[in-house]
Amino acid sequence: MRERSGTGLGLALLSALTFATSGTFARPLITGEWSAVAVVIARVGIAALVLAVPALLVLRGRWPVLRRNALTVVLFGLLGVALAQACFFNAVRYLPVGVALLLEYLGIVLVVGWMWLVHGQRPRVLTVAGSLTALAGLVFVLDLTGAGRLDPTGVLWGLGAGVGLAGYYVIAGRVDAELPSAVMASGGMAVGAVALLLLGGLGVLPLAAGTADVSFAGHRVSWLVPIVGLSLIAAVVAYLAGVAGARLLGARLSSFVGLTEVMFAVLIAWLVLNELPSAIQLVGGALIVGGVALVRVDELRAGPGEAAPAPAGAALVGER
Repeated sequence: MRERSGTGLGLALLSALTFATSGTFARPLITGEWSAVAVVIARVGIAALVLAVPALLVLRGRWPVLRRNALTVVLFGLLGVALAQACFFNAVRYLPVGVALLLEYLGIVLVVGWMWLVHGQRPRVLTVAGSLTALAGLVFVLDLTGAGRLDPTGVLWGLGAGVGLAGYYVIAGRVDAELPSAVMASGGMAVGAVALLLLGGLGVLPLAAGTADVSFAGHRVSWLVPIVGLSLIAAVVAYLAGVAGARLLGARLSSFVGLTEVMFAVLIAWLVLNELPSAIQLVGGALIVGGVALVRVDELRAGPGEAAPAPAGAALVGER
């Protein structure tokens, strides 16, 4: 049992680490010839194709399950994939990667409010404390008067990513238990890629890509390097490791371990892109992560018959 838990912990950490690379891989493309929308389409489109193989294998004889959950897959693709990722990568254009991810993680606090206002699930004291702590951290991260003051455009994009993440958790928390995770992930990413491609083709969203070399980790490399990193490392490997870790650790505990993604993202951006939030923003980041952790702890403490204040998105751990 201890060996099983250790393996699960390792896989969950691997998932968080690989997901944390997405902003660092995307930055060279976005600051070059690529629009954020094109980056998202490439990332989720390639990942959807790769994951389509295992998805089709597990669907054999279970097509009615997919038809029954078609609307859920579509909504997941539009909110949890297209909106969340397009907003996050647009935020990375204006903000440090770590700060953009912190703003996105505020989506977990939004879920608390949604479940209270819409479903009447009043949050417990620990969840309220965690939400207030995270909001206090937001004030520090924004650093409205200091030298590290953030671009308001990037802040809005980051908060938009938070809305998308909230949608991800709300939808993931209501997934049909009979719908395989690989099917939900591959289908959702395919829907997100097609939706963004259509909006880009109609001129509603900027769609631009190029084949010029990009600057990555202080070197000029082919544009294929970050694309491969985004689609295979930050999507396929991250997803597979996350699901495997969730099966060994349990959904709630593995989603709690996933909070280390923020720490990994800041560290990777510092090592590869030489960018680091200011001291006061790091304090704010610690408060946001601490607040989200309190919400997660409250979920872990919820009894079997007690509704958690915010769904953990357990069935789709790591797929963002």
